[in-house]
Amino acid sequence: MIRTLVALALMSLPAAAQDFSANSEAKSWNLYAEQPARFEAKVIDTLCDLTGECAADCGGGAHQLGLLRKADGVLVLPLKNGQPVFSGAANDLQPFCGKEVEVDGLMLVDADVGLNHVYQLQKIRVVGDADWTKANQWTKDWAAKNPDAAGDGPWFRRDPRINAMIVEKGYLGLGLDVDAAFIKELFP
Repeated sequence: MIRTLVALALMSLPAAAQDFSANSEAKSWNLYAEQPARFEAKVIDTLCDLTGECAADCGGGAHQLGLLRKADGVLVLPLKNGQPVFSGAANDLQPFCGKEVEVDGLMLVDADVGLNHVYQLQKIRVVGDADWTKANQWTKDWAAKNPDAAGDGPWFRRDPRINAMIVEKGYLGLGLDVDAAFIKELFP
């Protein structure tokens, strides 16, 4: 009887405890709690799934997209793509809206702090396709939307939206007076 109860308890453990590292080719970023993870999922519009507020084409790039993992029905949040600019993965997922895909990347997992289902997407393909698409679309899309911001240095130093916010609210976002005092104190 006890063995049966133990076996049932073990079988009822959440699928999040599954190991999705098999066949993963994800490159380590040496992130805290990273684990290689390759799995099949459906690309979904999280706003639509969670609230019922659905838009055509998964929000057309205006909504956060998620991965509904096939193995266990868990919603995985791909919050980062494969670029070092720490941009999101929505641009990479958009062409796969509503499709069954296979993804490879890094899952961040630490049960002690409640960290799970956060994903760094490195590559994606439609289930059954041979070719992978690298998750590096964000800076290409940014450059196409901001042709006048071309130049050297990181994109965020040239982004018109960011520069307008700095002019209006300062570097700290607390106002120009706070910025002036902070700069004076930091750089006497």
